[in-house]
Amino acid sequence: MRFSFTGKNLAVSQEVKDHAEKRMGRLVRLFPEDVEVSITFSVVKQENKVEVSIPLRGRVLRAEVAGDDMFAAIDGVVDVLDRQRTKYKSQLRDRARRNAAFKNELHLVFSDDLHDDDAADEIVIERMKQFPLKPMEPEEAVMEMELLGHNFYVFRTPAFEVNVVYKRKNGAYGLICPNDPADCD
Repeated sequence: MRFSFTGKNLAVSQEVKDHAEKRMGRLVRLFPEDVEVSITFSVVKQENKVEVSIPLRGRVLRAEVAGDDMFAAIDGVVDVLDRQRTKYKSQLRDRARRNAAFKNELHLVFSDDLHDDDAADEIVIERMKQFPLKPMEPEEAVMEMELLGHNFYVFRTPAFEVNVVYKRKNGAYGLICPNDPADCD
């Protein structure tokens, strides 16, 4: 990651540059090495403003934060960029799942960062339960669910079909059955 510093209405001190490079350092490993980061510092009516642009293979991440203190503005702009990067990456992942053209962009932009997140996205079944399904009516299944303190309950109907009752957000109950809901009665 290469930095380009510009000052509008002020001369950028080495201390400000060093702070910006240090804070942007937490993002360095998340972007390709050949990225050129443009950082512009300005003062308008005694308000310190930091603008950062990071071009990424046809897209640009851009953040702008203003504040009373230049160092606080730098910290703020890094936080904004980190959120934008996370959002951009998740959007690319969603698109890559639907369209192979986005897979290339995802791997080009985030190749160094993918192996860490792939492990986080992996589905892990932590616990398994096994229990007998005894035949019962939906009303009895709701009572069982309430006794257990769960928000869903799997049961078998007297016709030997597996159904699920669940508690809805409004406090009412729902019934999921494998066939037409009219047949669940």
